[in-house]
Amino acid sequence: MASAVLFDLDGVLVDSRRMVEQAWLRWADEQQLKAGEVLAVIHGRRGQDSVRLLTPHLDPVQQVERVREYEADGEGDGLAAVPGALECVSLARRGRWAVVTSGGRELAARRLAAAGLPVPEVLVTGDDVKEGKPDPEPYLRAAAELGVPAAHCVVVEDAPAGILAAKRAAMTVLAVTTTHQAAALTKADQVFSSMNAVAGYLRNQARSDSPRV
Repeated sequence: MASAVLFDLDGVLVDSRRMVEQAWLRWADEQQLKAGEVLAVIHGRRGQDSVRLLTPHLDPVQQVERVREYEADGEGDGLAAVPGALECVSLARRGRWAVVTSGGRELAARRLAAAGLPVPEVLVTGDDVKEGKPDPEPYLRAAAELGVPAAHCVVVEDAPAGILAAKRAAMTVLAVTTTHQAAALTKADQVFSSMNAVAGYLRNQARSDSPRV
């Protein structure tokens, strides 16, 4: 039985893919990197971890700041809640819930607000952890702050790195194909085609968890 729902942010609650990818592709062009190589790495990871993987000879803090500047240039460009995300959050708010993102805290709060979504009491960001996804630390931290055993948490993710982080934390993972195709998300417990479908799952769970008279 789930006691808490933990959401990734980008690609799960907020549709920021176009803005994020454009920023990283500007950076990739500067570094003379192939677009496909960069796009295969960045989703679900902290920026500094992506920089370390792609350009280990560069200062990750400086490079992430450049990417964030590019993202700021496109802030609000097509930024919106993923269809079905608001209902998922509304269902999750009946119990304990959190957002766990690889991005920074200020950026996460801005994106939630821009998409018309509430900021949860427990918001774990890339600024709050020593190790980012695919390490389990971000999800384990969220569970600890919620006061819920990891095994009683359901995670909603869209990226392989995030799925791996949640599975390493011994959590149940629902994957959604908003960013990657289903073939890349096979390590999740269940794969859904949309956040509307995830909302249906959460509704059914809420019904089954309700006390019977």
